[in-house]
Amino acid sequence: MEYAGIGGVIILALNIWAIVSIIGSGASTGGKVIWTLLVLVLPVIGFIAWFFAGPRSNPSIA
Repeated sequence: MEYAGIGGVIILALNIWAIVSIIGSGASTGGKVIWTLLVLVLPVIGFIAWFFAGPRSNPSIA
């Protein structure tokens, strides 16, 4: 599947946001690796799955 133009940029931005959130989450290392691979291998489906069921980043309290 090929993503071009503004749609591709939007998907890229959403996937980067998901990966940053996954890395900053409190999930186990194995869980982080699996979720990151899912988002990278299946960009749209992986993002949707992460959005509804994936680990969230821990908000830092300043």
